[in-house]
Amino acid sequence: MAKKSLPIESLGSVLEQSLKRLDLVARLDQYAVWPIWNDVVGAMIARNAQPEKIRNGTLFVKVSSPVWMQQLQFMKEMIAGKLNQRLKGEIVKNIFFMVGRIDAPAGEPAPAGPAGASLTAAEIDDAFLETINDAEIRAAFKKLLKSYVRQKPKK
Repeated sequence: MAKKSLPIESLGSVLEQSLKRLDLVARLDQYAVWPIWNDVVGAMIARNAQPEKIRNGTLFVKVSSPVWMQQLQFMKEMIAGKLNQRLKGEIVKNIFFMVGRIDAPAGEPAPAGPAGASLTAAEIDDAFLETINDAEIRAAFKKLLKSYVRQKPKK
């Protein structure tokens, strides 16, 4: 008996067809946020805020303290815009911040909690802000930090 020769398909085309059939392409697009998060927000924010999950266009982000949650709340539209610009699509429609434990990357100290959140004007310098790559986010964050220092009650 002669064997029938089946056409050989590349693994890439089989995976692509499977992803389309299972409707996973959109999910994979959403999870593309994780690899670019640190680069988009900068090292300082990344040490204090990390994406937790994404559902229906809402990105849930864990932050190290209520202070960070408040500061980033003012910047969420800008951050979403920068993420979408890098992802080349309307992937992140909203960002929801929640206080939680941030795992520090290996070799880095744990993020500052509420005790480390009390900044003085001297601590807001260019070295601190240079860790944020995007100029627009850096400027907005600098403005927020200065506002926070001015409004903080003196002890």
